Amino acid sequence: MPPLATGHAYRLGPNRWGLRYVGPDGRKHRKSPFPSKSAALRHYRDVIEPQLRGEPAPAPVATLAEFIALYLERHGATVRPRTVATLAERLRQAERAFGDIPLRELAGMANEVAAWRARQPERVRYARMGALRQTLAAAVRWGYMDRNPAANAGANRQPSPRAVRVFTRDQLDAISAELPPSYASLPAFAAATGLRPEEWQALERRGIDRRSGVVTVARTVSDGEIVELGKTARSRRQVPLTRRALGALEAIPPRLDTQLVFPAPRGGVLNIDNFRRRVWSPAVEGSGVRRPARLYDLRSTFASDALAAGVTVFELARIMGTSVAMIERHYGALLDGAGAGIAGRLDALDAQRDRTVHDASEDG
Repeated sequence: MPPLATGHAYRLGPNRWGLRYVGPDGRKHRKSPFPSKSAALRHYRDVIEPQLRGEPAPAPVATLAEFIALYLERHGATVRPRTVATLAERLRQAERAFGDIPLRELAGMANEVAAWRARQPERVRYARMGALRQTLAAAVRWGYMDRNPAANAGANRQPSPRAVRVFTRDQLDAISAELPPSYASLPAFAAATGLRPEEWQALERRGIDRRSGVVTVARTVSDGEIVELGKTARSRRQVPLTRRALGALEAIPPRLDTQLVFPAPRGGVLNIDNFRRRVWSPAVEGSGVRRPARLYDLRSTFASDALAAGVTVFELARIMGTSVAMIERHYGALLDGAGAGIAGRLDALDAQRDRTVHDASEDG
């Protein structure tokens, strides 16, 4: 067998390299791009050269940094840009720690990955480890490594959820009194429907059916733009409108330049960060309501009121567009407090059955 030709790396541009080599047929071949010269030569040594010898093709070779770029590219074809940006941010620290390590080598480093996880701040540990587990799971599925060291590092336990903050009716009214007229109805409406901020940002008047008493949640705001929600029952849903919610809608000053219920001053999509800083926070400060008082707490207020009214967890999950597991995780304390109400309803059912039996015996 003639000696094998040597692979040569050549520069394509900043952080971009190519590889050229001569195949067994005597023809020249090229492959690119690679993030570095060493990565190109390593690919030749670990992949191309064994193929030239007629050996079985090994699993693809890539460092963690190389695979992260590949995964974000492929994953980005099916999800929103904001999702990819969030995932990239959560992977940044893992890439700094293990980015230049080939995945085959990283597969046996569960101990090192566990040590890295322990060094992450508690508030971001779960998210960063979850992103790494997700990425390396794809590497296993696609044949880049035979096991997931992030999964083998042990359970990735979620942090305790934030304490639930619930507004009273007086607090909602006090905040409303400090808001501009165009947003004065927002606290009452959001607390009466449980819509997420990004959902009431995208809400249009055509999504409100006053006759049927429902609001259809079909759109959301992502990266400052309104996008359609998916067609699953969990995302697209109808939320019942109480008298308080309908009253809040009636009190909104009419506008002809936009269909949005809560638009920006010029009629476009409300910038939620600016709204928090320039409008919501000063209103909370002026109302005297104790901080923290987040916009998202309006959604928690709805959940608390619904549970107090006897709405079941399954009904609440559907109305709020989430899962039963999420309701139980974030509002577990409220569920525990609802025990007396549940017992009361069961006692009332037993009493009704007893009266039915008693009436039947008297009729007999």
